[in-house]
Amino acid sequence: MATDGNDTSGQRPVGMRAVLDGLCDGDPDDQLVLKDLAGGLGRSAFGMLLLVAALLAFLPPGVAGAVSGPLAVLVGLQLLLLREHPWLPAFVARRGPQRKTLVRLDRAGDRWFRWLERVIRPRLTIVIDHPVATVFTGLLLVLLGILLALPIPFTNYIFAGLLLLYALALLERDGVLMLVSWAAGLVAIYVFGAVSGNLAAMLWAWVAALG
Repeated sequence: MATDGNDTSGQRPVGMRAVLDGLCDGDPDDQLVLKDLAGGLGRSAFGMLLLVAALLAFLPPGVAGAVSGPLAVLVGLQLLLLREHPWLPAFVARRGPQRKTLVRLDRAGDRWFRWLERVIRPRLTIVIDHPVATVFTGLLLVLLGILLALPIPFTNYIFAGLLLLYALALLERDGVLMLVSWAAGLVAIYVFGAVSGNLAAMLWAWVAALG
C-alpha cells in the first residue's frame, strides 16, 4: 500500500494544529467547501475530513446525524477500499460548514487540544499504514458513522469524541492512539449497536445500496 502524503521520517506532514489553524484562518462568515479542504493533502485528507465530521458532531443531534454520520461512513468506506485519496460525491464536495462554527468549536476545546498536542505523536505507524489495519479502521468508522446517524438519545458527544480520536490518530500518525480508538470504538459498537437494535439492518441497507 502506498503512503502518498505520509512522512515516514517521524515528522508531521499535516498535524492536528496545522489543520485546525487552516480551517479557522480567514473570514468567519465564509463557507468552507469540503472539496477544497481535502485538496492537496494526500492521505492526510482522510483525517482532515474526519476531524470536520468530529467537530460538527458536537453540534445539536440533528446536525450530527445528517452531516457527521454520513461523512464518517464515507471516509470509512474509502479506507476499506484502500483508496489513496478521498473521493467526495458532488453534492457533498460542494458543501461544508461556516468557518465561524469551527472557530467556536476550536475555542471551546482549546485547552483539551493543547493537552492532546503534548501527548500524541508519530509512533507505531504500522497501525496507520498497514493495509489490514487500514481496512479494520475503515470498518469501525462505517459502523460508528451509522450509529451516529441513528436517533440514539444522549450519544452525540460520545460519538463526536470517538471520531475525534480516529481523526487525530490519522493526522498525527499515532498508532498507539489508533489502538485506543479501536478499543473504544469496539465497545461503543457493541453497547450502542445492541441498544439500538438497528445496526445490522442499517449496515445491510448501506451494503445493498452500494450494490
